[in-house]
Amino acid sequence: MQMHQVRYFVALCKELNFTRAARRCGISQPSLTTAIRALERELGALFHREPSIALTRRGRAVRPYLDEIARNADHAREVARTFTPRRRARGK
Repeated sequence: MQMHQVRYFVALCKELNFTRAARRCGISQPSLTTAIRALERELGALFHREPSIALTRRGRAVRPYLDEIARNADHAREVARTFTPRRRARGK
């Protein structure tokens, strides 16, 4: 499982539409579809696709864990930014 797959899963859960989820993630719809398929090869079917997008029972079970992974990654990024050295003004 890769971090981008987690983020795409979370976006697809929120949007329930591949095109809108891809737009939210700033990628193409085929790229999002490929990543979700790869995640499903690893975890099993996460989404029903017909007649509309919906989480499977498995998808509902893993969603809280993948949501938490995404939140923790965001928090880690925020904390790491606090350690970024400030640039000194030129000539000083």
